[in-house]
Amino acid sequence: MMLLSGDPPRSRLLSVLLIAIVAGLALAPLLFPGAKPLNVATKICIFAALVASYDLLLGYTGTVSFAHTMFYGIGSYAIAIALYTLGPSWSAIALGLAVGLPLAALLALAIGLFSLRVEAIFFAMITLAVASAFMVLASQLSWLTGGEDGRSFQLPELLRPGTVFIAKDVLGFAVNGRTLTYYIIFVGCAAMILGLLRVVNSPFGRVLQAVRENRFRAEALGYRTVFHLTYANCIAALVAASAGALNAMWLRYAGPDTSLSFAIMLDILLMVVIGGMGTIYGAIIGATIFILAQNYLQALMGLASNAAAEAGLPLLPGLLHPDRWLLWLGLLFIASVYFFPTGIVGRLRETSRSRRPR
Repeated sequence: MMLLSGDPPRSRLLSVLLIAIVAGLALAPLLFPGAKPLNVATKICIFAALVASYDLLLGYTGTVSFAHTMFYGIGSYAIAIALYTLGPSWSAIALGLAVGLPLAALLALAIGLFSLRVEAIFFAMITLAVASAFMVLASQLSWLTGGEDGRSFQLPELLRPGTVFIAKDVLGFAVNGRTLTYYIIFVGCAAMILGLLRVVNSPFGRVLQAVRENRFRAEALGYRTVFHLTYANCIAALVAASAGALNAMWLRYAGPDTSLSFAIMLDILLMVVIGGMGTIYGAIIGATIFILAQNYLQALMGLASNAAAEAGLPLLPGLLHPDRWLLWLGLLFIASVYFFPTGIVGRLRETSRSRRPR
């Protein structure tokens, strides 16, 4: 309870889902051998932390920002440039973090101080303009960022796949540098999510929720709303930059498509809505469902299409064709918004509350 700052899931089914997801991620290198399952598990860890940091803004303050991928990209590029310039060493990783994280926090501070005084829609437009300008800048500074091609780099020897700690013939699975990198990412993302749980359940987090509900009333009570919103923006930027650094370390690459793309921002919004706004647990659920659907829905539709064709069913083989997986992903999102307007976590908590005896 202390670890979660007095904020348990408050639903038995939600608790089971969270335990299953965390256990699956913790044992992913052992239970799901192969490159793709490990890549999917890593992406779930990274996006769970990234979505949780965005939920701190959208779900707990009601602030819509389109600059979150900019902070994510700053962390990615800081690590990539440091390792590309200085070579594969731990000091280069430390330097990348020492430059990238404060830079993200300073940009978030500047955006907050100069933009959070305006109305919500104008703040969203300002952050969109800043993020677009940063993307153009990253593409044009080819001498530093590699331009559209990005930067590829090598990791320290301990984190390379060729470094074997335990051979496969000893325990039945190999433990190498790639496995160590995964667990660094897993532990780092878990620590960030637990830290955000403490933030939102602290007195500071309660003020953020008061600002979300009624900003003028919060100001009338004596709270400096611009300070609290700016501070929350800086915390979210630090977590996003850290997630970007971990993503770059896993991919051993940083580029516009993997770090600064507006499609990443749309994915973050979808994960927040699916999981449930204003619930850090929703980031874990939303990221897991969305990324699993992204990677495995097409294959499942292929199996279903073949089964329908073999059974001689009309129309279904065409409707379930793997090339239409994006259509079905969109329909699943619409259905989740319709049936779970407060997100999966919010709906599970409401169901659990209604079943509780008065």
